[in-house]
Amino acid sequence: MTTPALSITDLRKSFGPAKIIQGVNLEIEKGERHAIIGPNGAGKSTLFNLISGGYHPTSGSIRLNGTEIGGTKPYLINRMGLSRSFQVSNIFANMSVRENVRCGVLYSMGYGYSFWRNVGNLKEVQRKTAEILEKVDLLDKANLPAALLPYADQRTLEIAITIAGGAEVILLDEPTAGMSHSETERAVALIKQATEGKTLVIVEHDMGVVFNMADRISVLVYGEIIATGAPSEIRGDPRVREAYLGDEADALENGDAA
Repeated sequence: MTTPALSITDLRKSFGPAKIIQGVNLEIEKGERHAIIGPNGAGKSTLFNLISGGYHPTSGSIRLNGTEIGGTKPYLINRMGLSRSFQVSNIFANMSVRENVRCGVLYSMGYGYSFWRNVGNLKEVQRKTAEILEKVDLLDKANLPAALLPYADQRTLEIAITIAGGAEVILLDEPTAGMSHSETERAVALIKQATEGKTLVIVEHDMGVVFNMADRISVLVYGEIIATGAPSEIRGDPRVREAYLGDEADALENGDAA
């Protein structure tokens, strides 16, 4: 039996009297593309913060490839093979696009900070950086300051930084937020290509993106997962329709969503 990439058992998180995550149980298999959806305030970002080490669980277990990571510092979780992006672009604005991605590549290849090392001489680092930039269609903008990129390209750059560390489990928090329809289509194609063979977990409000990309979907409502299943199962689940999807499920069935 294969060990899941992520295994979450009876996970709970409270802030004082406020119970935000209330007994989440979830297993995500290696190589799976898994979406977590739910209304605003459902606890999606809190769940991501718990998995990636931003918050300590009140109780429960989070296991990455069989190893307990609940309460572990984020940088240690990253070194164990899990990386995440954020809702708000988190890039080095004054560095070039290439330099942003190269930072992640350096650490993934075991190069720590060293003021005397000329990174330009590290041919394997340069090769891998260029490979990632080409994969996300940013190679032609590699020398631009990141701050000058259009918003959609900044989001793409953050995805590139996220995968640059070589993590096998990738968490993307609303990767297409604020994008136009055409930008969203391009982003979905790039995410699929860039995360091929990896385990992908996304939080996303655009149901067109979710149903287009996910192998399985979990619906989080008021800190509890009310359903997990294939897109077709989630689309037809009466509990999900009542709690979250509503008319959007009908639009998806009729092909009206992207």
